[in-house]
Amino acid sequence: MDESIQNEQQRLTLVTRKACFGLPTACPSCLPVYIYLKLAKVPFDLSYNLSFPDSDQIPYVDADTYVAYNNEKGGVIESLKEDNIVNLDSEVQNLPEWVSALAMINSWLSDAILYELWVASDGSSAHKIYYSDLPWPIGKLLYLKQVYNVKQLLGISKDNAERREEEIYRRATMAYKALSTRLGEDSFFSDNRQVMRWRDATLFEIFSFFIITKKSSS
Repeated sequence: MDESIQNEQQRLTLVTRKACFGLPTACPSCLPVYIYLKLAKVPFDLSYNLSFPDSDQIPYVDADTYVAYNNEKGGVIESLKEDNIVNLDSEVQNLPEWVSALAMINSWLSDAILYELWVASDGSSAHKIYYSDLPWPIGKLLYLKQVYNVKQLLGISKDNAERREEEIYRRATMAYKALSTRLGEDSFFSDNRQVMRWRDATLFEIFSFFIITKKSSS
C-alpha cells in the first residue's frame, strides 16, 4: 500500500452504483473493484452515488489525499496498481497468458455484458441498477442516452445490428471456452493463491452478473 496512505492511516471509500440482485453493487464496472479490494484485504467503506448514476467517474476510490476515478488511467484497479496502493497481479502481469486472459475479459466478455444490459434486454435490469432512484423522465432520458452511447461504442447501426449481435455473442462464447479450458489446468499462470482467487472471482462475477441480469429481464 502507498506509504502516504499508510502513514496517515487513511481509510479508503469505494463509491459505486447501488446494490441489487443480492450483490453489494450490481454495476458491472463497480463489482470487480469491490472484489479486488476485498481479496486484497484493504479496509474500505462502501458508499453509493444515487444522484449521478450515469457519471463515467463511477466507480471511484476516495481518501483524504487520494482519489482514483474509473475514467482515468485505465480505470480504478489500474490506478490502484500504478499508484502502489495494491497490486494483486504483480507476479503475473507480464506473462503472455495473463495478458491474453485479461484482454478477453476486458473486451469480448465485457462487450457481451454491455450489449446484454443496454441493447438486448428490455432495460429493466439497467433501470434497477442505475436509475430507479431518479424521477422517471430523467431516468428514461439517461437510459436512452446510454443505449445510444453503447451502440456507438460497439459499432451497432440499423444496417449491421444482427451481424454485430452474432459477432458479440460468438466472441463471448469463444472467450468463455478459452478461459474455461485454462481454468481447468492445475497450474494457471501462477502458484500465487491470492492472484488466482482474484482471477477466478472476476470471472465468476462476470458470468454470474450476466446470468442474473438475463433472468431479471426475461
